[in-house]
Amino acid sequence: MPNYIIAYHGGEKPGSPEEGAKQMEKWKAWIGGLGDAVVNPGTPLGMSKTVSSAGVSDNSGPDRLTGFSIVAADSMDAALEMAKGCPFLEMGVIEVAEVLEM
Repeated sequence: MPNYIIAYHGGEKPGSPEEGAKQMEKWKAWIGGLGDAVVNPGTPLGMSKTVSSAGVSDNSGPDRLTGFSIVAADSMDAALEMAKGCPFLEMGVIEVAEVLEM
């Protein structure tokens, strides 16, 4: 069964610690509901930099990569169905890609 990365882009900091805790509880319930499909529940990411042949620049745009999870699914469609239920969509966007073997 292939693995898929669910990449979280954007999102705003919660307005209060209570709001942050509420969002985290929703996310934990969603990831917990995926059961054995979860390969790596994920990790949040800090500010990033972009490296190109022109040099290094800040990557602080509104859709920067802010975290990821990895799930096992039978198909891209199945992985997309998992992602559609993620509460992160209330504050940002999700990108899904198959993790290819090298």
